[in-house]
Amino acid sequence: MGFTFEMTVNTDAVKSASEKAIERGLTAVGLFLASEAADELENDPRRVDTGRLKNSITSQYEGAEQAVYVGTNVDYAIYVHEGTRRMTPNRFLKNAFERNEDQVKQYIEEALKNG
Repeated sequence: MGFTFEMTVNTDAVKSASEKAIERGLTAVGLFLASEAADELENDPRRVDTGRLKNSITSQYEGAEQAVYVGTNVDYAIYVHEGTRRMTPNRFLKNAFERNEDQVKQYIEEALKNG
C-alpha cells in the first residue's frame, strides 16, 4: 500500500490577498474620515467661509507603510485646527477620528474578514 503526501505552500497568495484587503480597508477608512473631517468644520466653532479648507481635505493610501493619511494642503489649516490667540481651535481632523474610532475598526475588520 503506497502513501502519497503533497503539501502546497500558499504564503505568497495569502500575503497578497491580505495586503489587498488591508489596502481596501484603509482606503475606505481614509475616504470616510476625510468626509467626516470636512463635516467637522461645520461644527462649533464653525469654520467655513469660502469652503476652500473643507474641499481640500483628502486621503492618501501608502502601500509601503500600510497606512492612510488624511489631511489638507491648505496653509492656514493648522490655525483652524489648533486655534490661535484670537480663535478657539476646531480640531476637525482629530475629532473626526476620535468620534468614529469604532467605525474605523469596523472598516478594517470587514476588509480583512471579506479578504
